[in-house]
Amino acid sequence: MHRLLPVVAFCLTILSLSAQGGLSVPQHPVKQEKKQAPAKTAQQKGESKRPAAKSKVYLLHSDLLRKDAQHPDAQIVTGNVEFRHDSVYMYCDSACYYDKISSFEAFGNVKMVQGDTLFLYGDRLYYDGLTQIAEMRCNVRMENRTTTLLTDSLNYDRVYNLGYFFDGGTMMDEQNVLTSEWGEYSPQTKQSVFNYNVKLVNPQFTLTSDTLRYNTASKIADIVGPSDIWSDANHIYSEKGIYNTVTGKADLYDRSVLTNQGKQLTGDTLFYDRNTGVGEAFSRMVMTDTVNRNMLTGEYGFYNEKTGYAFATDSAVAIDYSQGDSLFLHADTLLMETFHMDTDSMYREMRAFHKVRFYRTDVQGVADSLVFSTTDSCLTMYRDPIIWNKNQQLLGEEIKVYMNDSTIDWSHIIGQALSVEKIDSVLYNQVTGKEMKSYFVGGDMRKTEVIGSVRVVYYPMDSDSTLIGMNVSETSKLEIYLQDKKIERMVMSPKSNGVLYPMTQIPAGKDRLENFVWFDYIRPKDKADIFNWRGKRVEDQLKKSVRGPVVLPNARLFENKKEE
Repeated sequence: MHRLLPVVAFCLTILSLSAQGGLSVPQHPVKQEKKQAPAKTAQQKGESKRPAAKSKVYLLHSDLLRKDAQHPDAQIVTGNVEFRHDSVYMYCDSACYYDKISSFEAFGNVKMVQGDTLFLYGDRLYYDGLTQIAEMRCNVRMENRTTTLLTDSLNYDRVYNLGYFFDGGTMMDEQNVLTSEWGEYSPQTKQSVFNYNVKLVNPQFTLTSDTLRYNTASKIADIVGPSDIWSDANHIYSEKGIYNTVTGKADLYDRSVLTNQGKQLTGDTLFYDRNTGVGEAFSRMVMTDTVNRNMLTGEYGFYNEKTGYAFATDSAVAIDYSQGDSLFLHADTLLMETFHMDTDSMYREMRAFHKVRFYRTDVQGVADSLVFSTTDSCLTMYRDPIIWNKNQQLLGEEIKVYMNDSTIDWSHIIGQALSVEKIDSVLYNQVTGKEMKSYFVGGDMRKTEVIGSVRVVYYPMDSDSTLIGMNVSETSKLEIYLQDKKIERMVMSPKSNGVLYPMTQIPAGKDRLENFVWFDYIRPKDKADIFNWRGKRVEDQLKKSVRGPVVLPNARLFENKKEE
């Protein structure tokens, strides 16, 4: 106690000069803060308008009171000391009381009580009755109903009802524990602000940030800087938004990112519900699967992490980059659904509808709708499907492509199958039949079977690639064997030699099959062209099939759409 008296006297002198207008210095004789607040506190903002105290600080009780001859302005009080300022009561073991400036410095078991809701504890307190600022130091604890704030240095401003720490602190309520280097808390509004190495720990997640606002009443965290929210199931990155720590609902902005089991959902605006597992992204949405190396983009995206259900719409594009050269697929809506989640029989279906168009440098295609199922690794194209590969074109009423480890195993064209190979601007090899099956090895076609009402227009070549003529044949079944992407032999059942016309004697109209069309005007030209839907001309439509209606998987999602 006696070692503090010279310091007290010095401070009294400074305060006296300041009051007389001769010197302007800080009013608090407590150790300097290690880190300044990142922004002005309510106290700092309103310092020039701070109202003067209407009442003085009263000493209500002490077991012993004495004067010090060297410091006549100080009263040394010890034993069960009690002060009052307005409705605030303060207790300690001993204190230096400055009656003239309505202030005191308290030591040992310091306690400050404001009403029946705010309690402040510490080892040492300097209270300025003129500014109504309490500076509590060492083992500080502030309690406000269910909220507790722990720190070693806390300033509490009674005028603005605001407490702030600057040397590290921890705040706890029923739901969360928050730590940071600097922070402030308002017992009245329950609003708090934290800066520098902020960490919010909840039983279900952990939030880290450099700046965070948090309300202990609503339990809502206001994200105002780069922040990460980690849980067992997912990770959220955001720089702006709000997160309800009770309901788990988040409204996030400025390109926030939701990551779950290798999948990322990004958007200008992102809504997420931790309990239901539902995430929605608006504007410039990107949904990335880093495991399977594909993504969905669009202006709106939806993802349920618990059911594995996702879809994208409004300029929706599916991008597959697992094969090196990316494939871009567009449709009105892109959807993925997971069945029997987290079981041994789990499988997924990816659907695209309507007006499907896709582009890759080596393959392009169009269809009304498309389905890929992991049960049989089959991709099915419905309603006027067409596929192009370099100078080749395949089409029919329905096309099925069976995959094996991301490479094509075999394909099946069903109904009015037509294969066209463009030789030059006027010559085309053509094969048509009721159905067509092609088999692949290492991604290269090795065999093709054409079944039912087979007709062929074919231009054989000699060894120097000179055209020999044009062969026209008909049969019931045709088998084509290929090696190094070139036809090795053709087998017809029953055998048919057909007619071979010399190149100069081809009859008019014989060089085209009845259902021949080269759909170059529909073919996607590049990845930007997938958004430009171009349907078949009326005269190029397939004949109506006499087969029964095609039943699509989950047909409710593929309701007939009127042709525009």
